[in-house]
Amino acid sequence: MRNVSSSQYAVAVCSSLSLKKEIVKNSIMSFQSLQAYKKSFALAMKIFEVSKSFPKEEKYSLTDQIRRSSRSVTVNISEAYRKRLYTKHFISKLTDSDAENSETLIWLEFAFECKYISKELFNELTDESKEVGKLINYMINNPSKFGAK
Repeated sequence: MRNVSSSQYAVAVCSSLSLKKEIVKNSIMSFQSLQAYKKSFALAMKIFEVSKSFPKEEKYSLTDQIRRSSRSVTVNISEAYRKRLYTKHFISKLTDSDAENSETLIWLEFAFECKYISKELFNELTDESKEVGKLINYMINNPSKFGAK
């Protein structure tokens, strides 16, 4: 076994990291171009607009929670994409995103049952959330298509 000094090892590690960063920097697609990102962002914005009409007493419970979880779906997708060179990190962040999407569905159920949203709006928002979930799961099951190694 060849004897490598710690400084040589550090240079090799830095070179490897620099190469990975360069690959990420030069990749064609950004997280904003992902369908999962676009659809989850649009859904979070719809939920924001809808939640403006929720009662004041829901401000620190339902309103905040549904806004946070719906936004977190999108944020975790972007974080996953930034970590795509490391498959386990990529999948981990996407499973976080999927969990936040499930949480959003539950808050939508509460909003419907409390009669803050109509059946039609509930169906529309849950259908969109389910579509986002399918896109996230596609990414989880096909990480190499998104640059994960």
